[in-house]
Amino acid sequence: MPGASERPQRVRAPRRDAAANRAALIEAAARVLNRDVDASLETIAAEAGLTRRAVYGHFATRDDLVREVLARGAARVAASIVPIEHPDARIEIALYGATLWREVQHASVTAEFAVRGPHMELVARALEPARVKLRETVRRGAREGVLRRDIPPGTLARLIEHAAIGVLAEATHEGLGERAGHQLVMITALSVAGLGWHEADELVATTPELARPAQGATTTRGAQA
Repeated sequence: MPGASERPQRVRAPRRDAAANRAALIEAAARVLNRDVDASLETIAAEAGLTRRAVYGHFATRDDLVREVLARGAARVAASIVPIEHPDARIEIALYGATLWREVQHASVTAEFAVRGPHMELVARALEPARVKLRETVRRGAREGVLRRDIPPGTLARLIEHAAIGVLAEATHEGLGERAGHQLVMITALSVAGLGWHEADELVATTPELARPAQGATTTRGAQA
C-alpha cells in the first residue's frame, strides 16, 4: 500500500465561511458605494463586519472590489432588460426605462458612477446585450413609423439610455419617490424616442403593462400579436 506521503492530495473546496465573507463583502461594498463612491476600503470592510486584512484575502485592491460590484450590477441589469418583448416598440421602450428604474432605483449613485466613471468600459461590456436589444427595438419602431426617423437608430438608442440615466441622477438629487421615478423614466424615454408629451402621458396611463410593478416583480413580457 502507498504510504501517506504517496496518497493523492485532495483539492479543498473554499471554506463556507470564506465564500460567505466574500458575498457579504460585495453586498456591503454595493451599499457603501451608493452612499459614497469614494468610500475607503476600511469603511467597506466595517460595513461587512470584516477587517481590512480579511478583505485582501478576497480582493488584491479596492479597485478590484469596485470593479466586481459594478460588473455584477451591470450584468444583472442587462439580464433583466434583454428578455423584454412587446409588439409595440413604444411600449417596449417604456418597459426598458421602467426595468432600468426598478433595477437601480436604490443604487442610483453607484449606477451613475458606473456609466460615467473610470470603469465605464467594463460596465459597457456587461451592458452590451441590453444595448443591442434597445437598438433593435428603436430600429423596429422607426421602421414601423411609431418612433422618430430623423436620428439614426444607434444614436437614438444611446440618447434614450442617457436620458434614462439622467432620470436616475435627478431622482438622487431631488429625492423622487418610487412611483414618480417610475413614471418619469418612461415618459422621458418615450419623449426622446419621438413621442409628444401628451402622447407619452396617455400611453403610460392607459397601458396595463406599464403600471408600477410590485417590488421584486420579474421583467414584464408583452403579449405577442
